[in-house]
Amino acid sequence: MNRIELVEKIATAHNVSKAEAARILETVTGSIIAAVKKGDPVQLIGFGTFKQVARAARTGFNPQAGAKIKIAAQKVPKFVPGAAFKAAIDPKAAKRKADKAAAKPAPKKAAPAKKAAAPAKKAKK
Repeated sequence: MNRIELVEKIATAHNVSKAEAARILETVTGSIIAAVKKGDPVQLIGFGTFKQVARAARTGFNPQAGAKIKIAAQKVPKFVPGAAFKAAIDPKAAKRKADKAAAKPAPKKAAPAKKAAAPAKKAKK
């Protein structure tokens, strides 16, 4: 699905004009971009999270020249799909994850750590 198809889908689903649907879509995407650009994550429950991550500087390889090159650190956008989105795409994987979580026993709480005995003070002579 591309942008035009999405605009048509919004227009027919909500009985608005294509121009109005395009403005709505532009507002949504513009708001997400502005928030992520500021460093704020945008979390849509059930769908996913848009966020900004820092990519460290690294050494790459130029296969054409056969030389190593330095790639500078940069900030990049990242999308992490939500559980409902993942389950809609692959219901079998979601069922396996739920079964695994149900079969896993509850973790036992560890006893509080005992304090080490304080060293004895030396007597003065």
